[in-house]
Formats: sequence, structure tokens, C-alpha cells
Amino acid sequence: MIKKILFACLILSSNLYGQKFQDLALTPPMGWNSWNHFECDDVNEKVIMDMADAMVSSGMKDAGYEYINIDDCWQVGRDAKGKIIVDSIKFPNGIKHLSDYIHSKGLKFGLYSDAGTHTCGGRPGSKNYEKQDAESYAEWAVDYLKYDWCNTEGQEPIESYTLMRDELYKAGYPIVFSICDWGASETWKWASDVGHLWRTTLDIADRWDGTRWGNQLGWVNILELQVGLEKYAGPGHWNDPDMLEVGNKGLSINEARAHFTMWCVLAAPLITGNDLSNMSKEIKEILTNKELIAINQDALGKQGFKIYDEGNFEIWQKPLSNGDMAICFLNLESEDKDFTVHWGKINIKDYTGTYKVQNLWKNKKTKDTNETFSLKIPARDVVIFKLHQ
Repeated sequence: MIKKILFACLILSSNLYGQKFQDLALTPPMGWNSWNHFECDDVNEKVIMDMADAMVSSGMKDAGYEYINIDDCWQVGRDAKGKIIVDSIKFPNGIKHLSDYIHSKGLKFGLYSDAGTHTCGGRPGSKNYEKQDAESYAEWAVDYLKYDWCNTEGQEPIESYTLMRDELYKAGYPIVFSICDWGASETWKWASDVGHLWRTTLDIADRWDGTRWGNQLGWVNILELQVGLEKYAGPGHWNDPDMLEVGNKGLSINEARAHFTMWCVLAAPLITGNDLSNMSKEIKEILTNKELIAINQDALGKQGFKIYDEGNFEIWQKPLSNGDMAICFLNLESEDKDFTVHWGKINIKDYTGTYKVQNLWKNKKTKDTNETFSLKIPARDVVIFKLHQ
């Protein structure tokens, strides 16, 4: 009963204030976040400016990335009126100065807070200060808010996130609202009327699989937790399996390429977490591959789903506009995988007629789906094709 009442309140408050926010994130957001590489101690004004410069000079802006997001550790307290105080040592010129700089580059600016009393890093959270914080974000021209769920004992997620959403609406500056309760409340079932994207799992780590400290998962583990969630995603409301670890030290090039590919297939937000000013040629080529980004940003807005699974070898399908589709072969083994491709026997959904076939990482066209051929998928890597009629 309580959830039904809350849902009714969601709809009412959404209609009252949400007009300016309806056209945001019609495709998965693309950008960069400070946490995965710089975490708390190393984030500061110079780092953020350098990342904005690098996003432009590296070609990532031209590839579609647009958000530069500061994660935790930018705030230190509140003034007598409850307004959030910026860490003047890390950010001596204030947040508005930084926002203006990022906007001057043709990019958008994102910030972080928490629904509880304190952030995960122990900084002031937004509980009981939602109005003041939303007004500050509007004053600073913040385009993206990641809203975490630490130190929220006794709080109800729908109520807490809706409260902040409504204050953002009232403040009047259009902002992408990223919900981060790690999927603990089965967020995908209620969040499409509250935020533009929502985390589905615990945090990601720069590792292939396994866990770190019990609350960080390898990206393959996170991938498997997305199975069955595809029906909840679409334009303006996305499942978020967490930020990309491509370019961080824990992944090989094969693993990084597979990670990026699967996030594109999932229609996941492409929020990178590496040092943009120090990327290898191979990492930059992965992150700026326009064929894969086009799969992620396809206007149909369908999340990919698994159609074949033999343990350590999987095939995924992502529906695309105009009846096209992407088919991805994922090898989870530590050895190369040989597989005979017979398109009509793979259990592809809505497969009708004959399709032309393009290998997306090689940007090479093969014949068509009438052809049966042998495919070698490298260890811990992918081969992905686009099928179009």
C-alpha cells in the first residue's frame, strides 16, 4: 500500500514540475567521472580542467562524450543558511568557475551528492538540505547529478530520490538525475519517473571478474546481473551498470575492448573513469570507436539481451533502428574460441529474411547471413557484427 501511494505521488509531482527535464538523456549519457581513477584524494580543480581539455584534444568530444563529472570529495560543510560549502583547497575558484570553464569547451558539467547525512567519503550529504543544494546546482549550471545512497539509515529510496527530483524541478535548471542506490531497492521497477538512469549493482572495479572488498565487482559479474533488466530501459530512462573501467590498469586490451563493447550492447551510459590526459593509442581507439558508439546511441533505445549461453561463451543481441540488429559473440575463456556461425540457428529474435553483415571492430563487410563461416573469438574478447537489410 505504501509503495502504491508513493507511485501516485511520483506521477503527480512529475506532472507539476518536470517539463524541462523530459527531453534529457534520450540516448545513454556519455562522459567522464573522476572517481575510478582519481577517487577522493587526487581530485581537484586542475585535474577537472585537465580532463575537460583532454576530452576535447583526444577526439572524445567529437566522438560524442560531453559530461565532465566530479564525484565525491568536493564539499566540506554548510554555512549558516545551510548552503553547501566547497572545499577551497581543492577548488580555490569555486564550482561556478569550473562549470563555466567546462561549458566554454562545449562540454557539460556534472556533480555528486548523497541522499543521506554524509556521502560515502564522509562529506556532507543532502539529507534535509535538498532545496538548498538543488538551488546551488541551478546557480552553478550543473547539468548532471549523481546521487548516492550512503549513510541513509531509516530512509526510503523512492521517497528520498523523489524529494530531490522535485527540488531539482523547482530550481528550474534542466539536469540529468543519476540514481545510485546500487539496485538495492530493485530500482529499475520504480525509477523511470524519478531519474534518467539508475545503478543496477554494487560498484565496478578495474578487474575482469570476482570481487574486491566485498562491494566492488568485476565487469563480467556486473554484466550477468543485467540479464532480464532490458525491459526497463529506454529513451530517457536507462539501466546503469556503473562507469567504464577502460584504460585503468586492471584490464588488458582484450578485456577493455570486450567491456566497452558489452556496455554498448547494454545501451549503458558510457561514463569513462580513466585518465583522459594519459591514454594509450589502443585505449583511445576503443573509447572513440564510432561504429560501437553508434550501437550504444541508437535512437531506438533498446538494451541488448543474451540469446545463447554455453557457460564461458555467450551471444548477445541488441535491436537497432530500421530493423537492424547487433549480434555480439563474447568469449569468457582464457583461450581463443572457435565457433561456426550459422545465422539461422542462433535463436536471433525477430530474425527474418537475409541481412548484410558488418564486422564492427574491423569495420569490414562480409557477405550476408546466408553464409555459414568459422569464427575465432580471441580469449577474453568479443567479435560483434551489425546485421542490416
